[in-house]
Formats: sequence, structure tokens, C-alpha cells
Amino acid sequence: MNNVNYNKKYANFVLILLAMIIMAVMYVEGMLTPSLPSIAEGFHISVDQVSLVLSTYLLTGVALSPVIGKLADLWGKKKMMSVVMILYAGAVSVTGFSPNFTFMVISRAVQGIGLTIMPLGMALVREQFPRELVPKAQALISGMFGAGFAISLPLGSLISNYFGWRMTYHTAIPFIVALAILTIYKVHESDYRRPEVKVDYIGAALLGVPLALIVLSMSEGSSWGWNSALFLSMIITGVILFIPMFIYEKHYYNRGGEAIFDMKLLSERNVLTANIALSVSGMGMYLSMQSLSYKFETPKPFGFGLSILGTGLSLVSFAIGMIVFSVITGRIISKSGIKPLAVAGSLITALGFYLLSTSPDFIMTIIYEFIIGSGMSIMNASIINLLVLSVNPKDMGLATSMNSTFRYIGSSIGAPVAGTILSLYTVAFAIRTSTGLTVFSFPDKFAYHIAFIIGALSFLASAFIVLMAHEVLGHRTSTGVKKSEESINNNATNELTKL
Repeated sequence: MNNVNYNKKYANFVLILLAMIIMAVMYVEGMLTPSLPSIAEGFHISVDQVSLVLSTYLLTGVALSPVIGKLADLWGKKKMMSVVMILYAGAVSVTGFSPNFTFMVISRAVQGIGLTIMPLGMALVREQFPRELVPKAQALISGMFGAGFAISLPLGSLISNYFGWRMTYHTAIPFIVALAILTIYKVHESDYRRPEVKVDYIGAALLGVPLALIVLSMSEGSSWGWNSALFLSMIITGVILFIPMFIYEKHYYNRGGEAIFDMKLLSERNVLTANIALSVSGMGMYLSMQSLSYKFETPKPFGFGLSILGTGLSLVSFAIGMIVFSVITGRIISKSGIKPLAVAGSLITALGFYLLSTSPDFIMTIIYEFIIGSGMSIMNASIINLLVLSVNPKDMGLATSMNSTFRYIGSSIGAPVAGTILSLYTVAFAIRTSTGLTVFSFPDKFAYHIAFIIGALSFLASAFIVLMAHEVLGHRTSTGVKKSEESINNNATNELTKL
């Protein structure tokens, strides 16, 4: 769609603002993964329990993404992004002052609303940019995750290493507050609104409860006992509760409501394949990257024995790969098409994780990280374009939020699964201290091998899933998809005319 209201200066401002927001979020999140061992030690909790720091954040994102997406369609995307930024700034402000682990988990859960920022931003870009510029803009936004990691990992790890992880939160507060103010006063409201839409609050709750039970049981499994009645009953209950959720969603949809899992949107092949692919790969990514951070800090010979700062610096090659290939993807995607790049990115990432499973030395681990970051950048930029270029602009808020829901479902499961694997396969060290012998338990090489193999298989599965999608860019775009694009553009023009 050629947006007649397109303003290049404003568009550049929006891109820069979104990039800064993403980098600020990555600054906070980037230091947490290498800081997990020190957080666990400081609060006197186990390896699998500390994964709640990541999984509760993701869990809230899963439950809130569809709600925020619907509210964005109802009230406007700029308005909802402003609300989200204010709530996120508040959560970040208090997390660094957590007096105990329970408080930190709760504040991290509130902080999870920040996960809705990216889909809101992508929906704004799709609405306010000309269609031919959308792929480049989306690739740039995806690449900002890499830039955020490249900056946050060394800087956040440096502060965390010398001043503690709390100080990283404290230093982020003024930047996030400033970005929230810019969002409120400088971003234009979206043109597409749907005042008739109703929000499926019950569906969001029915989705969040079983996920919470599964994530909590996986995170507490080692302390409760994997064969204990509490663990088994909680995880089984979580799985069973998905049944009433799907029954309710089907009933809600049949009565004319727009469910969290919107059946009409999910019936579109590109929407379904994009959601499933990112859900599967999201699980593998979180599982593997959390495991890699632990490997850097695990004492030799089972790991590399690095500090928090050393771990942060060691993960920079992953971020560099994301930055470099986000630029390349943005330049070639319109000519090459989405499917070839999405499949190639998935396969490259799978190869990188497989190579990590062979227990390489430190230098080769850094190289394989770069390969993983490169593949993930190509895949993410391609799949998000597959989604946003396949749906009607009036459904963009719902489509991107539903996509985030699928992505975060996979990610929220990946974090506790990583903790489970790393706590199952361990080796004990006895170290003599002034008070006597102290026993420390660390994941062994087999734990890391299993984690990286699962990561490789998840991205291999994503490659096959993407093959089922219809092409929407380049010379291979099918006639049916072209007609669909024309219909979308005509509908969008009509909507603007009504407005």
C-alpha cells in the first residue's frame, strides 16, 4: 500500500525511537542471563528455580500480548504503547530493589508487559510506512535486538560484574522513562481503529493459568522431586487445563467474538506457519542460549569458568551476527523472497546449535555463536515480514500480538526446560574453604549437549514448517497471493476513506 500520509522525517524518528526502546529493553534483559548464577547464589536458590526470572517475564508476555493487541485495535496503537511504556518503566524501577526472590519474580512478571512493545511497534510501521519500505523497516527493527545485545551484554555485564545486577536496573531507569515520554508526546496515533472490537479477557486468563502451572512445576521440579505428587499433579493439571481453554475459545469464536487464537486469522496459511515456526524456534532459542550462558560460567573442565563480564563479552559475537545479517536481509529480501531466506536462516541456526553440541573449545564456540546469531537474524526478519505482509492492516494489532503469543509460549517453556536439563545432569565439586569442605553442583557436558541438540532440532523443524507458507515477495509470489495483496490494499484504502 502506498501511504499518502508518509513522512520520511517522521518515519525515521519512529524507527530510531523503536530502536532505542528495543536497545533499552535489551540492556536490562541482556545482563540478566549471564547474571543468573549470581542471582541464584544471592537469593540461595537452585539453577532451575532461578529460571523463573526469565520464564515469568515471558509468561506475562504470553497472557498480555493478545489483550494489548486487541486494545490497540480498539483505542489506538500509540495510546497502548504509551501505557505499556509507563508500566514497564515502573516495573524496571522497582525490580532492582527486590528484597527477596519472590518480590523479584513478581516484579519481573509485571515487567513482562514490555514484550508487547515490539508487536505494537511493528504494527505501527506496517500502517504508517509504504509497503515497499516495510521489509527494510521490519528487518531493521529485528536487527536492533542484535544491536541491543551487542551494547547491553558488555555494558550490562560490566556493571553487574563490579556493582551487582541491581545497579544495571538502576542505571536503566532514566533512559526508559525518557523513552516513555517521547512515545507519549511524539508518536502519531494509528489510522486504523476498531471501536466495535471486544477483548477476550477470559481467554487470556484461561491461557495464562495452565502455562503458569507448567512453568512453575518445571522450575521447581528438582526441589520438589521429579516423581513427587506435587510436581506430577501440577504439570498434569496444567496440560489438562488447555482443553477448556480451547473449548471456550472455539465457543467464543463461533458466537462472533474474536478469540485470542483467532480462527479466521489462523486459517490463513502464512499466519499459521509464521506462528508455529516462531513458537518452536522460540523454545529452542531460550533453552539453548540460557544453557550457553551457564556453560561460560561453569568451572573447567565442564565449562569455561568465566565471570559475568567474561560471559557477557563472549555472547557479543551472537549479537554481531544478528546486526550484520539484519542489514543484509533488509537489502535482499524484496528480491530474493521471504521463504528462501526464512528456510536458510532456520537451517543456519540449526547448524550452529548442532556444532555447539560437539563441545567445541572457546574460540570455536564464539564462531558458532556468530553463525547462530546470523541465522536467527535472517529467520526472524523474514518470518515477521511473512506475517505483516499477509494480513489486512485493520487486523495488524491482533495478528502481531497473536504472533507474539505463540513466540512467547515457546520461549516461556524453553527457559524452565533449560533449568530442568541443567539440574538433571550435574557433577559435584568439593572445595575446601575456611569453614571446611563445601560441595558445589554444576551441569556436566552431557547436559549442554542435550540442550544444544534440542535447539538444533527446533530450528530444523521451523525450516520445514516455513516451507508450507505462500511467498509474498519477490519473483516467486503466487498469483493467489498477489490477488490477496490487492484485496488487502483496496480494503485498507476503503478503511482510510471511512476515517
